Amino acid sequence: MRFGPVSPADAENAILAHALTVGSFRLKKGHVLTSDDLMLLKQAGVDSVIVARLDPGDVSEDTAAEALAQAFRGANIRAANASTGRVNLHATRAGLFRADRLMVDHLNSIDPAITFACLADLSQVAADDMVATIKIIPLAVPEASLKQARSAIETPSMARVLPFQSVCAGLIATQLPSLKPGVMDKTRDLLEARLGRAGSRLVEEVRVNHDQGLLAAEIGRMASRLDLVIIFGASAVTDPDDVIPAAIRSAGGRVERVGMPVDPGNLLVLGSLGDVPVIGAPGCARSPKENGFDWVLARILAGDTPSSTDISRLGVGGLLKEIPSRPQPRQVSTGSKTPEVAVVLLAAGRASRMGEEAGHKLLAQFAGEPLVRRMARTALGSTARLTAVVTGHRGKEIAASLDGLAVKLVENRDFASGMASSLKAGLGALDDDVAGALVLLGDMPALTSEHLNLLIETFAEAGGTSIVRASDGVRRGNPVILPRAAFSDAMALSGDVGARALIESGAWPVIDVEIGPAARLDVDTPEAVRAAGGTVEFDT
Repeated sequence: MRFGPVSPADAENAILAHALTVGSFRLKKGHVLTSDDLMLLKQAGVDSVIVARLDPGDVSEDTAAEALAQAFRGANIRAANASTGRVNLHATRAGLFRADRLMVDHLNSIDPAITFACLADLSQVAADDMVATIKIIPLAVPEASLKQARSAIETPSMARVLPFQSVCAGLIATQLPSLKPGVMDKTRDLLEARLGRAGSRLVEEVRVNHDQGLLAAEIGRMASRLDLVIIFGASAVTDPDDVIPAAIRSAGGRVERVGMPVDPGNLLVLGSLGDVPVIGAPGCARSPKENGFDWVLARILAGDTPSSTDISRLGVGGLLKEIPSRPQPRQVSTGSKTPEVAVVLLAAGRASRMGEEAGHKLLAQFAGEPLVRRMARTALGSTARLTAVVTGHRGKEIAASLDGLAVKLVENRDFASGMASSLKAGLGALDDDVAGALVLLGDMPALTSEHLNLLIETFAEAGGTSIVRASDGVRRGNPVILPRAAFSDAMALSGDVGARALIESGAWPVIDVEIGPAARLDVDTPEAVRAAGGTVEFDT
């Protein structure tokens, strides 16, 4: 490929290297220059353009990127359309992304013109998640390099998604007088959610005393009829002959490993009875925060049960994010920067309790303006860094009612699936340096900017690591501020659930801030709208 500046007279059929604007006339990078283009450039007084000319055997950037993307066929990976030499790759199914570092390194060493970047090996992905990107750096690459790169990609184990398999799992929880039943209930619910995200089910739970014989009997019974057995012990494992590993062996099973170099997650036990995996979960798995149990469970659900050697190799990258309940031995940040908060205003729901005759509650009029606009102005009047408004049902009308306000509109096309989808859409639209998200419901007309500021101040005073929740002095209410550490767990929610699920997990400290009746006043019905001083959409 020949690259450099030439006069317009010599540029016909060459590839434009940089976007070019002359008055209202704009040509994009990668555009093949025509005689008409060059005539306009000459008339505008342009005497030089930077172009590339392909030599025999060169392949243009988009064609090369698409050719490499197609080499992933059969790996449960699909390619988006190529543009400016880039094509993004997405998972076609939920599963476990696998990438062989040595093979990826080999691909990237073939020619600096060809780059491949992907998620870390063993990353859990949902269907349509982006898993990798291919970028062709120059405007074309030699066909010989492209051929070598295709050959590397076609190696089945270089990069692929192992789809999650649907399994039926059983939970055995051991009991001691010190363990509250409520903790066991939350553990079961959280395990159901973890399995559900991978398309599997928890079909049975039993609770037995923390006794080797009783536990062994239940392991044997469950392994005879289920695909996976998970044990939550009332007491942490402290020895390879402790109750859980000893019970696996007593049931006729095999203990693969006790302990793993992942923190949180050190005290995991992995065994099997016949072909059925048996996991002794560490205590940290009672929290929704990522831990070593998630890593092992994901591999099992993807049909890739790890060996003891596999687990021993997880130490690099195995120091996971801190959980508030275990601040030692990790250091607490001493940075002086005030944590910044963004508002996520949820305005995507159907407002079904209003009934068809009353219209949408967020378009109800309060003091001459739609309720959703009132709520947005309340957010903008606070000290929050920005306000993202998530729209869905009647989204165009909601957006139109916000015309002129400095808000960021985020469309949630999956709004019918429930509140979780809107929360995830809003969080996903925030900048990476935002420390917390103030989740604001769109139907709380009594809230003021001062109420929001009180919550934001409390969040900052707590160092930006706690959940802050409004209350009326007696009962919990809304809004709620989620710290960034909770975002990843919020992104795993589904259905018609919101921040309450994260609060009840117990994974983060919760600070209640009294703001009075405004914390509990929402308007879900026409009667509630009118009682709060509003006029429903179709009132005459």
